[in-house]
Amino acid sequence: MSTLQNVSRRKFLKGMGITGSALVLGAALPGWAPVWAQSNKASELNLFVAIDADGTVSIVCHRSEMGQGIRTGLPQVVADELMADWQKVKVVQGLADERYGSQNTDGSRSVRHFYQTMREMGASARTMLEQAAANRWQVPLSEVAAKDHQVWHKPSGKHAGFGELAADAAALPAPDISALSFKSKADFVYIGKDLPIVDMHDIITGQAQYGQDMRMDNMLYASIERSPVIGANIDSLDDAEARKVPGVVKVIRMPEQNIPVGFSSLPGVAVLASNTWAAMQGRKKLNISWQQSPHGEHDSAAFQQTLNKRVQEPGRVFRSVGDAYAGLANAVQTHEAQYSMPYLIHAPMEPPAATAVFNDGEVEIWSCTQNPQSIQNTVAQVLGIEKDKVTVHVTLLGGGFGRKSKADYSVEAAILAKASGQPVKVVWSREDEIRHGYYHAISAQYFQAGVDDSGRVSSWVQRTAFPSIGWTFNGTADEPSDGELSLGFGDLPFALDNLSCETQKAEGHLRIGWVRSVSNIHHGFAIGSFVDELAAKLEKPPRQMWHELLGPDRMVDPEPEGFKYSNYGDPKETFPIDTKRLKAVLDLAADKAGIEVPQKAGEAWGISVHRSFVSYVAIATKVKVEGKKVKVLEMHCAADCGTVVNPDRVKAQMEGAMIFGLSLALMGEISVKEGAVQQSNFHDYPLLRIQQCPPMQVHLIASDAPPGGVGEPGVPPVAASLANAIYRASGKRIRHLPINKHLQV
Repeated sequence: MSTLQNVSRRKFLKGMGITGSALVLGAALPGWAPVWAQSNKASELNLFVAIDADGTVSIVCHRSEMGQGIRTGLPQVVADELMADWQKVKVVQGLADERYGSQNTDGSRSVRHFYQTMREMGASARTMLEQAAANRWQVPLSEVAAKDHQVWHKPSGKHAGFGELAADAAALPAPDISALSFKSKADFVYIGKDLPIVDMHDIITGQAQYGQDMRMDNMLYASIERSPVIGANIDSLDDAEARKVPGVVKVIRMPEQNIPVGFSSLPGVAVLASNTWAAMQGRKKLNISWQQSPHGEHDSAAFQQTLNKRVQEPGRVFRSVGDAYAGLANAVQTHEAQYSMPYLIHAPMEPPAATAVFNDGEVEIWSCTQNPQSIQNTVAQVLGIEKDKVTVHVTLLGGGFGRKSKADYSVEAAILAKASGQPVKVVWSREDEIRHGYYHAISAQYFQAGVDDSGRVSSWVQRTAFPSIGWTFNGTADEPSDGELSLGFGDLPFALDNLSCETQKAEGHLRIGWVRSVSNIHHGFAIGSFVDELAAKLEKPPRQMWHELLGPDRMVDPEPEGFKYSNYGDPKETFPIDTKRLKAVLDLAADKAGIEVPQKAGEAWGISVHRSFVSYVAIATKVKVEGKKVKVLEMHCAADCGTVVNPDRVKAQMEGAMIFGLSLALMGEISVKEGAVQQSNFHDYPLLRIQQCPPMQVHLIASDAPPGGVGEPGVPPVAASLANAIYRASGKRIRHLPINKHLQV
């Protein structure tokens, strides 16, 4: 539970552009100082809600907007509890500040973690306005109620607008949260409704400001030639020709890089110019030789074979039930399979960009970032200044998918702004983003299942191997962490007499980072495919196979079986692994798609289901296979995300997840030779094209459960549903992605 404060300090009101008599509330999240306890900068807008004398309600969104609609969703919750008129709501983007709690907009956590806080903010402001009205009219509080941006005296019909009451309300103490009353679900006006996103007009008219749109007087544009191999610093540099290019102003050598790489800038040479074109042309004229790196021997094809061999051998057991190996030895029949997936990259439509100004020991940054606090902390460390000297403005993001949670490109801008003495915008090209980003881990999985004499799967061994994100930050991790194993693998929800979950080693050679749904990408593909293989082997319909494996309706807890399960950072009591909800989305997708209805020759449905980010999603995919060509014909998604704030945005996120998942499954591959990424742009790292995108339908299950994740849970079941459909249409089982290595897409 949070605590509330009535804030009247003039500097905050001035910073929000509202009058000094307004009602301003700030929240103190558990374990954090109140957000209003700031420095004396008048420009800081670190508050959650304020009501001006003209009735304008300003709501701060402290999370990053990248198309998911969070700048609408969180204010939508406040406005509903406040009884505000949505047309009088103004959304203000919050600056980086640790006193908000986490501002890291990834992990599908924004609504999940702040839904209740936003309700409390709205209910508190409403209560204070009602109390102000009761005091003014000298009537009991029970006789007044807020509605439609006004407070009404029920017996007499008198009413006063929020703006009229703001000054009186500002003089009152904030109410005790434990005493607040909240609206019932039946009374919601905005929560659960399809509100258009607040940025829509600016986006469709070209007025929206993204990271790439920043312009400043006297600004230099930077294009950076970065080390092609992790750990390789500059051996020699000749920049004479680069300096001759018209428009080039400076050439600056970036700091060397050590292991671990973390969020530091990559080693390289920055060309600063008066325009982007000159910076890029000057960069081409650089003559750089690089030092040797032990990662210069990394070859992804060879490493994939290494991982494939490792998972064929028993690994470190981290969760177990019974005796899986004895169960396999005594099984009536067994089935085994192995799956793999290459390195992948985020490829957001807007590559990274950041602009920085350094002046008098302070730096101000504008960045298309998912995590402004990370920028603040990392830049302060790199520049050797206090983090309160680092101000971070969050622009709109043209896609993120986890890439823009990393601070490296903003660190580059800060370094160059300080070194040049001028404002600097660092512009990453598409080639930069693909060759020098953070990558989803290459991986291998192995499965073996044993069937008893009743035809039931009773024994199960599964192994996974992939380089850990931890290596990026400590330089030593050589197997997945418990947190990564919690992402769709160690949390296997099946009812099995015997189970062994194991991991094998995998070294780091690239900057591994989180990509939309993280380890669930490969785990969802492997488990969803293996279930379908078992269904085919045992001659059972896929739906029946899933139901048998999921077993009776129950809450699954992996911890008593030896696994330190992270549950996406949420309490398992609030967000348990619920097999009933898994089966419900499976059945809904299967029924809506009609997966058991006979199809034309060469056409078939595939299905898979997965729990991730405490939400439940099933995907059914229909394909047509003709010769060596596959075409995706139709997709259905069934999702149980708990309480839904804006159904339109949830459906849009699920549609986006299906497109993202199809891109990865059909064509996604980053290959590495001699330590360097081989791909460079969409011609060799293609994304789904319009002609490849099938009709899609999203079906949401109404739920009173707490809000679950939305941005990522739609991705994990996609690849398995697609591969399963291909098998059932053609008899060809694809275990190693991408699919375009096997069929024309």
